[in-house]
Amino acid sequence: MKLLVAGLNHRTAPLEVREKLAFPESGLPRALTELRALNGFLEGLILSTCNRVEIVLASDDGADPRSLVDRFLAHTHRVEPAWLGPYLYSFEDREAIHHLFRVAASLDSMVVGEPQILGQLKTAFAAAKECGAVSGFLESVLTRAFAVAKRVRSETDIGKSAVSVSYAAVELAREIFSSLKGKRVLIVGAGKMSELAARHLRRSGCAGIAVTNRTRERAAEMARLFEGTIVEYDRFHAALPEMDIVITSSGAPHYLLTREQVHKVLAARRNRPMFLIDIAVPRNVEPTVNELDNVFLYDIDDLQRVVDQNLRGRLKEAEQAEEIISEEVDRLVSRLRTREVVPTIVTLQEQLEQIRLAEIDRVRGKLGALTPQQEEAVAALTRGIVNKVAHGSIAELRRNAGKPEGELLIDTVRRLFRLGD
Repeated sequence: MKLLVAGLNHRTAPLEVREKLAFPESGLPRALTELRALNGFLEGLILSTCNRVEIVLASDDGADPRSLVDRFLAHTHRVEPAWLGPYLYSFEDREAIHHLFRVAASLDSMVVGEPQILGQLKTAFAAAKECGAVSGFLESVLTRAFAVAKRVRSETDIGKSAVSVSYAAVELAREIFSSLKGKRVLIVGAGKMSELAARHLRRSGCAGIAVTNRTRERAAEMARLFEGTIVEYDRFHAALPEMDIVITSSGAPHYLLTREQVHKVLAARRNRPMFLIDIAVPRNVEPTVNELDNVFLYDIDDLQRVVDQNLRGRLKEAEQAEEIISEEVDRLVSRLRTREVVPTIVTLQEQLEQIRLAEIDRVRGKLGALTPQQEEAVAALTRGIVNKVAHGSIAELRRNAGKPEGELLIDTVRRLFRLGD
């Protein structure tokens, strides 16, 4: 059996190519059926996300798995195989397992440590299993990949720090307030990044989210997303004393919050801490606001510095994760190769037993009638001879299981004893 992983990702192919070769969820059952129809197919699955398209294929020894995948992708997406070439990578056998483990553990992701890819791989596995495209071999490989990903997350901090600007804002808010439970939030300017930050804050327990925007319809739309309230744009300053966290992302060409305005807000709040997140360019909050006591102002560059620092930390954690993966690959490959020698050992033992019984039957007429004790003695004698003949070969097969020379030894034993002839 051969194992292959072939595909493309965000490093090897631009978005327009990834879009062209993606498999929509609705079309996955049909694609898996076509994959199963390939000559030499044994097991397989299709992993298709916004950043990668990969085919995992177990094929019989006589097949050329990379050629099978190239033709499959070309056929399903109506493109020429030669057009695919520059974008595709492939890994075989041990390297294929290593790649799958890295993908599951999010070491091959655009953002190292992101958790989504593990769920996507589990979904791809479930879809393939439902279509009958996966059985014992790939099930053992993928099940181990999921366990390795879990081990990486439990033994490293690879997924524990914010690596997006919107989530970095939430991480900083937690440092300031300890708990976000009950904190009130005002969104000024209904942009995509402020929406993401608000989503994270809501999940973290903030009590209520108010939205203000120059266009009231857009404010109403975002308020509905978070079951929040609308603050009229020309009156949002009056609402500030009630707000613990303010996120600004308006396209206004001037400061919406000046030092003097924030000073008055703090007085109305009796100097309770206030967190201002200014992710607008140009900035919405006058930078000197940060000089005031009990105000914590972060702009887009401040947040990006937090993200960059966290990314560096994740890359350091990734080094430890790579060691875990290498160890787990060695363990699985050894187990799979040990499994490979078992059929040869069983076949050898069965064939030698057949020869032993046939030879006893052949000479039984010459021996005459034997007592039960003599029958047992003959059986024990012939069994001992057979075991001694087979012992060296079986011991070597077991000793070399999992080693590169083990495969050659299996082939040699099968040819010497004419197993399978």
